Amino acid sequence: AAPQPVFDVFSYHFYGAVSQRCASMGAAMTTTAGAALSEEWLARTDQAFAFYERLGSRFAPGKPIWLTETADAACGGNPWAPTFLDSFRYLDQLGRLARRGVKVVYHNTLAASEYGLIDQTTLAPRPNYWAALLWRKLMGTIVLDAGPSRPGLHLYAQSLRDSPGGVVLLAINTSRTRPASIALPMPADRYTLTAQQLEDTQVQLNGHALETGPNNELPSLQGSHIPSGRVELAPASITFLAIAGAGNGSC
Repeated sequence: AAPQPVFDVFSYHFYGAVSQRCASMGAAMTTTAGAALSEEWLARTDQAFAFYERLGSRFAPGKPIWLTETADAACGGNPWAPTFLDSFRYLDQLGRLARRGVKVVYHNTLAASEYGLIDQTTLAPRPNYWAALLWRKLMGTIVLDAGPSRPGLHLYAQSLRDSPGGVVLLAINTSRTRPASIALPMPADRYTLTAQQLEDTQVQLNGHALETGPNNELPSLQGSHIPSGRVELAPASITFLAIAGAGNGSC
């Protein structure tokens, strides 16, 4: 219609499913913990973005696209949303959308319901809070080509935040049973997230439990320095490799 309004941003919301508490909407709209690491489930964020990208190009051409609400499932999230199992979806989603030029992602919520980043009763950080904190600490705003991902191993690369020329690689091993490995061309600081059980609410960084201090202060999130060579990636693990000395001219 004329006069045509002008907008600064085209935004959309995305949930890959509805939670089990809303199963009355139809079983086809729900998902399971068993599917949480599947290629089909993780790819849904790409499919939704492609749909909204077409609308953005039509109604707000040239404007940035923001994802302004997302989580594992609508209607408050599934029972595994506050566990490490959902961190694979969260970080993989951030990597995929960064590659497509999305610069802003709002996660629902900070402290409410199953998908909150912190527990609404105890205010203890959940695994997705630590995942977001590591992303913000390490991943810069320049997106790089990490090479092809493959089923079971997803790779993303960006500039290393606050480190000119530095690069950080995010390697997500989504296989529950198979290890993987990648070649590291130079030394790096390694940050690996794991859990004793995938549906644990406590996550470990390089084998040490992540938790706040006695006065609710955050830990320093230090990486483990490793040499160049083959890097082994355990089944169901998420690893950031920060390469400060990469000398990448784009960063």
